[in-house]
Amino acid sequence: MEFAKFDASPLLGGLEILQATYEKQAFSRHTHEGYTVGVIREGAQRFWRNGSYHIAPTNSIILVNADQIHDGHSASEGGWSYEAMYPTEAQFEAVNADLGLASATPYFPAAVENDQKLANQLVMLFDLLRDNEEPLLTETFTHHVLLSLTCRFQRQTQSILPAPSLGPQLDMVREYLHQHFADGIQLDDLSQLTGVSPYHLVRQFKARFGLPPHAYQIQLKVRRAKLLLKSGMPVAECAHACGFHDQSHLHRHFRRAMGVTPKQYQKAILCNSSPKRSVRT
Repeated sequence: MEFAKFDASPLLGGLEILQATYEKQAFSRHTHEGYTVGVIREGAQRFWRNGSYHIAPTNSIILVNADQIHDGHSASEGGWSYEAMYPTEAQFEAVNADLGLASATPYFPAAVENDQKLANQLVMLFDLLRDNEEPLLTETFTHHVLLSLTCRFQRQTQSILPAPSLGPQLDMVREYLHQHFADGIQLDDLSQLTGVSPYHLVRQFKARFGLPPHAYQIQLKVRRAKLLLKSGMPVAECAHACGFHDQSHLHRHFRRAMGVTPKQYQKAILCNSSPKRSVRT
């Protein structure tokens, strides 16, 4: 069964993403305005790029430069499943501007890369973009992946400018997170608040406070959830009050932090805090 779902994330003015399964689909030779960066989830794809054909097996990464002619069809029985994004040169430049690189866009020399670490990062990014549950985490990780691609596939070797010392700006960001922990904060919000680029902000915030801003916000949400659960608030209401996407979103992060589910935590706390009746003998 063939399936294709196209989305445009609001990040970077509209980052295009595709999730698809094809069996008989055959793409004619064409180009995209943006780059193609994809991961083969199942099966294998055969495609033409740079004057020859290439095979992309399961867990491999497909790379096509902007405006580069390519096609695509199945290279395995049963077709192939993949996820891809199509960042434009302008989107790469917007993310990489603060690095001080003469060339802020990458060039992919190879059509297929077999790099499990990068493939895992791309899979995680596609999950975040598709679910859209945690704006700050999604935006931070999108910047990280695009920066990583640029640094790895720079057109020429260049040195990155040293990061400015932020000082009080970090305290300002920390205070903002405390005041707005339940809101859908975006990385651009914090960048505009301080006048500091997202890249340097995330790196120095983590160095100062031990967690990047998105993880720091999650911890604040979990701490607030603990207080509300202790008060007896129903788990679903607690999730909404703390800014989680839904009850399962709270459940996932609460268990990662506490080792138990919100319901288990609340039951134990309320049982232990209930007045115990004395037993006469």
